[in-house]
Amino acid sequence: MSRKIVLAYSGGLDTTVIIPWLKELYDDAEVIAVCADVGQGSETDGLEERALSTGASKLYIEDLTEEFVTDVIFPTIKANAVYEGKYLLGTSMARPIIAKRLVEIARKEGAFAICHGATGKGNDQVRFELTVKAFAPDIKIIAPWKMDEWTMRSREDEIAYLEERNIPVPMKKDDSYSRDRNLWHISHEGLELEDPANEPNFEHLLQLGVSPEKAPDKDTYVEIEFEKGIPVAIDGEKLAPVALIEKLNKLGGENGIGICDIVENRVVGMKSRGVYETPGGTILMYAHRELEYLTLDRQSQNFREEISKKYADILYDGTWYTPLREALDAFNDKIQETVTGKVRLKLYKGNIISAGSSSPYSLYNEDIASFSTGELYSHKDAVGFINLFGLPMTVRALMKENNKQKENNK
Repeated sequence: MSRKIVLAYSGGLDTTVIIPWLKELYDDAEVIAVCADVGQGSETDGLEERALSTGASKLYIEDLTEEFVTDVIFPTIKANAVYEGKYLLGTSMARPIIAKRLVEIARKEGAFAICHGATGKGNDQVRFELTVKAFAPDIKIIAPWKMDEWTMRSREDEIAYLEERNIPVPMKKDDSYSRDRNLWHISHEGLELEDPANEPNFEHLLQLGVSPEKAPDKDTYVEIEFEKGIPVAIDGEKLAPVALIEKLNKLGGENGIGICDIVENRVVGMKSRGVYETPGGTILMYAHRELEYLTLDRQSQNFREEISKKYADILYDGTWYTPLREALDAFNDKIQETVTGKVRLKLYKGNIISAGSSSPYSLYNEDIASFSTGELYSHKDAVGFINLFGLPMTVRALMKENNKQKENNK
């Protein structure tokens, strides 16, 4: 039997502990660490030395950043998917492609198991494990936090475990937020955030930008160009997908854009509180919606609003690799055929303000919409429309009046 275990490795506290723990539990099994680079920047620096020094036999650093953008982020923008009205799904979006690559490497290495460090209270356990089941139901899943052999119950226990083995702790004790970072966002959980009554300590917490109070006292204008629902240029400059998001992250961060404090409903049933920074993503989602207001007909827009929530749930719940998501993508691709044009926005102290949009597929017709009488629309036409549109209400009112008269005549 293979003695190889593929570990989803970030170099953070949990996965630093898991490498020696796996080797102790599985009689010195070979642990192959896999770090998926989805745009977390300098967090991948020094990972190989850290992984090998704690007992891993090798480390894969897989650059999935562009795949992350084109295969997941862009479809999510086209779907206008937002979870519970606030969360832009940064952690959720990265998990499917990470787990898929874990399976691919497990197959390549002939591993008998895939291990992840997600807890039994969180969402990521569901996302990782559903994806593994979708591609490799025969591979064993090791989830330490859900095993009796895992005796650690807190981050403090994990820190003590490493100190007992003279393994460097990959964080400061007073900065033990649970964080997840990628090109789209960074999430923060833990410490003062565990009590929803506490205000977030933005001075201590923010990493991608500044709070609105510390943003410049001057507004910043930005123009974003889309082709078929996909952002392609900023201020007239064509940019590759990753570079485009990086530029908007910088611009948004400097202006205090995209800070979300939410108490959300996890897949497993409990509520959790987190703070998310999504500066570039917040700008893109806002701009995309503005362009849709201009280019989508009423029926398409209304129906898309209904499935946007479902799309967000699919991402959040980890059911990305399913026929339903593929079908929704096909619908979104179709209605995005006319979502082409430019959107101008004003950024000011955490706010995004619309500053005009244009499209060759604009459905706005000034001759029709103007308060001035135009040749294409007669005010008199509205009389018959309202009579027909309001017919059910008229019939109901007549019924009530008729019944009232019958009662009075008794």
